[in-house]
Amino acid sequence: MNLYEETKFIMKKYNLFANKSLGQNFLIDEDVVNNIVKSSDVSKEDLVIEIGPGLGTLTKVLLENAKKVICIELDKRMIEILENRFKLYDNFKIINDDVLKVDLNNLIKENKSVDIKHVKIVANLPYYITTPIIMKLLEEKLNIDSITVMIQKEVASRLCTIPGKKDTGSITYGVYYYSEPKIMFDVPNTSFIPEPEVTSTVIKLDILKEPRIKVKDEKFLFKLIKVSFMQKRKTLLNALVNGHIFENKESAEKCFNELRLDLKIRAENLSLEEYGDLSDYLKS
Repeated sequence: MNLYEETKFIMKKYNLFANKSLGQNFLIDEDVVNNIVKSSDVSKEDLVIEIGPGLGTLTKVLLENAKKVICIELDKRMIEILENRFKLYDNFKIINDDVLKVDLNNLIKENKSVDIKHVKIVANLPYYITTPIIMKLLEEKLNIDSITVMIQKEVASRLCTIPGKKDTGSITYGVYYYSEPKIMFDVPNTSFIPEPEVTSTVIKLDILKEPRIKVKDEKFLFKLIKVSFMQKRKTLLNALVNGHIFENKESAEKCFNELRLDLKIRAENLSLEEYGDLSDYLKS
């Protein structure tokens, strides 16, 4: 029985249909599954946290390669399937909850034993909630080595570009600040049932031991970037004045001139270092 047949069998057995509101698309390509695990570099020294395991297609291969796998699944219908499917695995644990509400720092502390040297996140993320999940994983400064996830190709391009280059978005700066991002490989829509309308991409974020730059106020830095991109069609100067980062245009122009920033530059054209300089100037 191949993966497609196995998936159809499980869906029929449990009278199950993909939940569109949860962004469910079930992976049916064995090569893709194996390549995700290979990309994540999972070993028997690793604790793996899998977000949204669904039917457990990826989970099965992770269990065979990792020391322990903790699955966080929101859909209650999947819990019975996963528990039945992996009841003979002593390195499997399932949590029925929304990953955005889970205390991941505490979860890692409770499950990291002496024989576990690394913690890695692996997931096939729902498209509609990709950004909040990735930012949670980064901002909570978890004791993890890497994040390997499959997401929408367009989003992957934004996450993995260098800030200031093509496709830069506000999330680009957060990803680049905390990690070394890499695009691993693309996944065609034919690798799923039901087929999504877009191509997917697997990316890997290797977490940096220290943020890429040092700033006086990290929270303010990301507030500054967020405000900058809220009116990205305007010049950065006007966006920051309209967003009340500066009291008036004169004080904004004074700052830009002192930092040697083009008065007509737009939000997506600044490097992370330039945002850091701007943030520190405003906090001095």
